[in-house]
Amino acid sequence: MNGKQFLELLARLPARVWLQAILGLIGFVVLAVLGFAVIAGVAAIVLIAILGFKAKAWIASLFGRTPTEESPHQRETRQVTDVQYEIVEKKDDTLPR
Repeated sequence: MNGKQFLELLARLPARVWLQAILGLIGFVVLAVLGFAVIAGVAAIVLIAILGFKAKAWIASLFGRTPTEESPHQRETRQVTDVQYEIVEKKDDTLPR
């Protein structure tokens, strides 16, 4: 089948098939655009949130205040507990009678 025969085959299709194909193509384009818009919107919201947190820390550092993630006093009061443990080997001491 060459290109001319394929075009003749398409020309013989009823109008209903053409309308369905056109509406399907329009729907596909609309869904693609909306999907891209949703992805771009989510990316923009995440980027704005990250930049907002960075700007907050930057403004706090401008005024001489350190971010309240963890104060030096809290770091000094941490405790490390040293424990001792003993490994006990369990043996079956029962002898057959």
